[in-house]
Amino acid sequence: MTSTPALAGSDVVLERLMSLHPKIIDLRLDRMQVLLDRMGRPDLALPPVIHVAGTNGKGSTQAMIRAGLEAAGKVCHAYTSPHLARFHERIRVAGELISDPDLTALMEETEAANAGDPITYFEITTCAAFLAFARTPADYLLLEVGLGGRFDATNVVRAPAVCVITPVSLDHQQYLGETVREIAGEKAGILKPGVPCVVGPQTAEGLEAIESQAEAIGAPLIVANRDWQSWRERDRLVFQDQNGLLDLPLPNLPGPHQIDNAGAALAVLRHLDMPEAAYEAAVTRAYWPARMQRLRHGPLVEAAPQAELWLDGGHNPAAGEALAATLAAMPVRPTHAICGMLNTKDVSGFLRPLAPHLSSLQAVSIPGEKATLAATETEAAALGVGIAARVAGSVAEALAAILADQPQARVVICGSLYLAGSVLRENG
Repeated sequence: MTSTPALAGSDVVLERLMSLHPKIIDLRLDRMQVLLDRMGRPDLALPPVIHVAGTNGKGSTQAMIRAGLEAAGKVCHAYTSPHLARFHERIRVAGELISDPDLTALMEETEAANAGDPITYFEITTCAAFLAFARTPADYLLLEVGLGGRFDATNVVRAPAVCVITPVSLDHQQYLGETVREIAGEKAGILKPGVPCVVGPQTAEGLEAIESQAEAIGAPLIVANRDWQSWRERDRLVFQDQNGLLDLPLPNLPGPHQIDNAGAALAVLRHLDMPEAAYEAAVTRAYWPARMQRLRHGPLVEAAPQAELWLDGGHNPAAGEALAATLAAMPVRPTHAICGMLNTKDVSGFLRPLAPHLSSLQAVSIPGEKATLAATETEAAALGVGIAARVAGSVAEALAAILADQPQARVVICGSLYLAGSVLRENG
């Protein structure tokens, strides 16, 4: 995704870094080790790390953990990917998004240390982030895996304080394996001897793969529905572990799946022995955009004064199921989708769970994204799973077409974080 024009200093450096390796993704750790050695090993000077892997829910779970820690008075760094509107979202230093001058200086320093050697964009930007985190004091670093786990650039961290594996499902099969078992095995590559890992709800084969790796290296697991449980009861969230019950408000992040994400976050906070204030804050103060986010301002909202506009970046079959469950729990209202996806995704698998909940779908291409799926292919996939669909030239055009028939509709813009980023850039 492109950044905003005002951020020209870092944009120039980031554009140069894109040319250092011919492949976008190349899962190895040797390039990271060489560059970190040249930089004086900032990865060894990080604050205690909370390392988060998984297929779905990583960002929401991390946001809840951070909200809880900050309510307990802890200073937190955070590293996430991908970004939505601008690259700076990936690096939060002591609670604040990194500034453009700081980012530019760090990128230039890292680029100089790399000396033109082949390295992926994610690897070199991760090294720059580690510099920022090592040089600014904090109590914790929330570190989100980019892809997989075992060979992800973040996995150079040797001894995290705690690891987290959120639900694992099929995604990125071209890099991680064709089955949930194989993918879970890659995610379990973040486990370290003696380091506890909170494990979110998993399929039987996913949990087996995680448990096998944990047993092989001696990593204690804190497993959902065995060591902790979370559930909704009378419009409250109830969490239980060996320390007893917590009776809390429902998560402010919408969707039934956030109950599980909240449970994982609470299990981490309990393991870290946070005070009571942390638990309610975790579920009421978390902010994570483009995860069933209600749009409330900008040109699209102004063009749809009677409509309900939502934005969701989910892009795989499990995310489609989560979005479908969220829609099913909402008040009845004619619901339409505007959908654009990448050409590497299981489009039919994402759309199939949504079919019972959508009156129609407008298929769009993702602006400025080389790997976008053609809108005609998204249209065909939607028709194939029983959703009335047609192609639109843009999100604005799609919205206008929906509102021409139903000005009070609920409209969900979905299918890709890249599409979500485009919408957020255009709509503030």
